[in-house]
Amino acid sequence: MTKTCLIIVDGLRYDTAVAECGYLAASVEAGLARLWKMQACLPTISAPLYETIHTGLAPVDHGILSNEAIRPSQRPNVFSQLKVAGRNTGIVAHSYYHTLYGGSAFDPFEHTEINDPDQPVPFARYYSMEGYSPENSCMPSDVDLCAQTWRIADDHAPDYLLLHMSACDTLGHWFTADSSEYRIQAWKSDNALSRLIPRLREAGYDVLVTADHGMNADGHHAGNQPCLREVPFFAFSETITAEASSVLDQRAIAPTILSLIGTDAPDTMTVSPLI
Repeated sequence: MTKTCLIIVDGLRYDTAVAECGYLAASVEAGLARLWKMQACLPTISAPLYETIHTGLAPVDHGILSNEAIRPSQRPNVFSQLKVAGRNTGIVAHSYYHTLYGGSAFDPFEHTEINDPDQPVPFARYYSMEGYSPENSCMPSDVDLCAQTWRIADDHAPDYLLLHMSACDTLGHWFTADSSEYRIQAWKSDNALSRLIPRLREAGYDVLVTADHGMNADGHHAGNQPCLREVPFFAFSETITAEASSVLDQRAIAPTILSLIGTDAPDTMTVSPLI
């Protein structure tokens, strides 16, 4: 059984991660982590893929197909399975995750901070980005999100901890994936992670770093371009055993997390874990 932290860098393309994320690349070079290319499911839209990552089902199977149609998860997922198994979970993430896994639609005045063992996710810090636009990106600092993640890890030691960072996606939308702003933000996210991941590893966590989808030259994502479907999958774990040349299936993340923590995957998760 291994405590596990999944980090989702929203909108981070595989090629951008390889080119710009110097800390993650250095960790691979030093043998502290391994890197694979992973293929995201379709449509390459955030909320559908948050649900894919946690249910092991493609969007056409779990039924969430757009950000505008988000609702509480109706399928067995990482959070529900761990709750039944008596395990603890924590989240630092966009408010969509509360709607999906927190038991109700997100209310910023009620759900921004949760510390309640009876809740579906007992320890959580959510951000809304309400009013986000090209004139006001409303994105939280990656370092602040990493610090909040560490506080939950250090104070509560959840078996599963999720960190979701939105800045790459935000700047990709406003400036496109071909911009210096997007590329530099990929490095800034990586730089923040260089201050968090060593702490998590020292605290006994396996750490997985990936993205929900990529970004294209139009500042958009949803379709079937390689730049949208090819995302990185970094594993700070001695247990992940996929072949180095494999292109991994995004649906394998959920059963892999449950396997690392020592909990059985439900029958709905049909893709084999990466273990």
